[in-house]
Amino acid sequence: MTGLEPAALTPPHEARALFRSGTDVPTAGWAPGHTQANLVAVPADWAEDVRQFCARNPQPCPVLDVTEPGSFTTRLAPASDLRSDVPRYRIWENGELVAEPVDATDWWRADLVTFLIGCSFTFESQLAAEGVPLRHIEQGRNVSMYVTNRPCRPAGRLSGPLVVSMRPVPAALVATACRVTRAMPAVHGAPVHSGDPAALGIKDLSRPDFGDPVVAEPGDVPVFWACGVTPQAAVMASRPPFALTHAPGRMFLTDVRDEHYRIR
Repeated sequence: MTGLEPAALTPPHEARALFRSGTDVPTAGWAPGHTQANLVAVPADWAEDVRQFCARNPQPCPVLDVTEPGSFTTRLAPASDLRSDVPRYRIWENGELVAEPVDATDWWRADLVTFLIGCSFTFESQLAAEGVPLRHIEQGRNVSMYVTNRPCRPAGRLSGPLVVSMRPVPAALVATACRVTRAMPAVHGAPVHSGDPAALGIKDLSRPDFGDPVVAEPGDVPVFWACGVTPQAAVMASRPPFALTHAPGRMFLTDVRDEHYRIR
C-alpha cells in the first residue's frame, strides 16, 4: 500500500494513469460505478482451453472480453494498455510464480490472448448504496480470498479448484447482499455460500490464500462469492508454460458503467 485512499471521484482513465505510473494499491473502492475486471493472458495454443474452462464455470469466470493474439487493447477501455494499466501483475512459468511486476510490458508476447473476467468489486458500489458495509474498504485492506474444496469443471488441459472472496455482512443484511449481487451475474452474481466456512473446506478465515484478513464486526456473517482468481488457481494446478495475470485484488478498471451488467 502507498497510503492512498480509494479515490471516489477519480474516473477510470485517471486511475489507470496512476497505476501506469507505478501506484500499486488494491482497487476496491476505486472509480465506483465502473466495472472492474480480472485479467488472465495465455499463449494462443492455450486460449481454447481457457475459453472452455470459463464457459463451463461461468460463475467464477464470467468473460467480459477476449482479445486477439498479441493485442493489448480492449473494447472495455479503448484508450487503455493492458500491459501497464493494472497496479500489479503476476507472471507464471509452468505454474510457478516467477515475478510480480507493476508493468508487464517486458513480459508481453505476440501470441498472448487476454481474457477479461468479471470482478466482484463491480457490485460493491451497489452493495454500499443499499447499506451493506464493506469491511475491507473500511479497514483499508484487500478483500480476503480462499481456495475451496470445490473443484471446477475441467476443460481440456485446464482444471483447478473454485476460489471465493469473502465479505463479512451483518446478519440482517445477508438477504440484501444476495438480492443485489444476484442481479449482476456477469460479475459473479449471488453468493455461493454464507455461514460456516468449513462447508467450503476453509479452516481459518484469518489466513486467506490471497488478499488480506478482514476483521468481522459482532453480528457479521461470512458471505462467499465466486472469485475471478479461480483461473490463477487453475494455472497453478495445470501448469501452462506461460501465463500473465493481475495480482489478486488489483484489477483492471474499465470505462464501462456497472449498470451495463445489472439485470433490471
